[in-house]
Amino acid sequence: MSPIGRFVPRPRLVDWSLAAAVALVVGTGLYGLTVGDPAGAWVVDLHAVGGLALLVLVALKLRRVAGRVRPDRLTGPRLISVLLAALALGALGTGIWWALGGSLAVGPWGPWGLLMVHMILGSLVPLVLVWHLRHRFHSPGDVDLDRRSALSYAAVVGATGLAWRGQEAVDDLFATPGAERRFTGSREHGSDDGNDFPVTSWVADDPDPIDGDAWVLRVRGRVADPGTFGVEDLGMNDDSDDDSATGTERAVLDCTSGWYSEHDWRGLRVGDLLDRAGPDDAAQWVQFRSVTGYRWSLPIEEARDALLATHVDGERLSHAHGYPLRLVAPDRRGFQWVKWVTGVRVTRRREVGEWVAIFVSGFEE
Repeated sequence: MSPIGRFVPRPRLVDWSLAAAVALVVGTGLYGLTVGDPAGAWVVDLHAVGGLALLVLVALKLRRVAGRVRPDRLTGPRLISVLLAALALGALGTGIWWALGGSLAVGPWGPWGLLMVHMILGSLVPLVLVWHLRHRFHSPGDVDLDRRSALSYAAVVGATGLAWRGQEAVDDLFATPGAERRFTGSREHGSDDGNDFPVTSWVADDPDPIDGDAWVLRVRGRVADPGTFGVEDLGMNDDSDDDSATGTERAVLDCTSGWYSEHDWRGLRVGDLLDRAGPDDAAQWVQFRSVTGYRWSLPIEEARDALLATHVDGERLSHAHGYPLRLVAPDRRGFQWVKWVTGVRVTRRREVGEWVAIFVSGFEE
C-alpha cells in the first residue's frame, strides 16, 4: 500500500461518512438561515467546514468508483449515483465560488442568484441520496473502525481545516469580494441609502400599494385593552426629523438571499404598543401579521425591543419595503422582518402554523 493509501478511509467508512456529512451540511445550512446574532456564527462556520469535508469525501468516493460509471457500464442505479455526484459537486462548487466572491445573475435573484442556486442544489442532494440508498444501502455494522480509520479521519479533518483557513487567507490577501462578507455569508448592499436597498419578498408576497388613510393596525390576543389604531393614532404622519417622540434603531437587515444592509430605522417601539394594550401574565409571544397573511412571532421580551418602522434613514418607507409598517427585529434574519404589518397578536404559545404560512402567504389574497 502506498503512503497516501494508508490515509484513505475504507469504502464503507467513506460511504457512511458521506451520508453523515450530507446530514451535517444540510442541517447547518437550514438552521444557518435563521441565525442573525453573531453568537450563532459557529453554525455557519460548521456548515463551511462540513462542506469542505464533504468535498474531500466525494473525491475519495469518485476515485474508487470511476471505473464503474463509464458509459458502457451505466445502469439505472448508477445513473442515480452520477446524478447525486453532480448535484453534490454543483452545490459544493457554487458554495465555494460564493465564498471566494463570485456572483451569478439568475432570473429574479439578480447578482445573488449564485447563492440561490447553491441552496437549490443543496436541498436536492438529500432527496436524491435517499433514492440512491434504496439501491446502495449497507448496514453501519459493515464499517471497520480501527487505527487506520482513526488516521483516515484525522487526515480528512486536517485537510478540511487547512482548506477552510486557506480560503480565508486568500480572501484577506487578495481582498476578494468574499472578504467583505458578514459572518452569515451575506454581502453589503445599500447601507444608509434610504429606500435604495434590495427589494425581496418571500414566495408570493406582492400586495397592491396600501392606502395609508384606510390602513389600520389591530392589536389582539392576551391583552387587557385590545384596540385598532390608524395612522393618526400612532403618530405616523410626522415626516419631520424630530424623533424625540418615536423609537429609533440602528440595525442590520440580513437577507437569506445573500445581502445585508445597515440603516437607521424610526417608528413605533413595540414595547410602547404593548404597554398601551396591557399583556396579561400568561403572555409569552408576540405575533406580527402582514396584509399578505405572512406572520412571524418573537418572544415577548425580545419583541419589546423591536420596532415597527415607518422610516428608514429619514425617508418614509416605500411600499416595496413595507409601508406603512415594517418589523425591525435586530439579530434576526430578513425573512423574519415582517413587511406591511396590519396585526399584532399577543399569545401564550407560538402558532405552529407560522411555518406553513410563510410558504402560502400571498396566495391567500
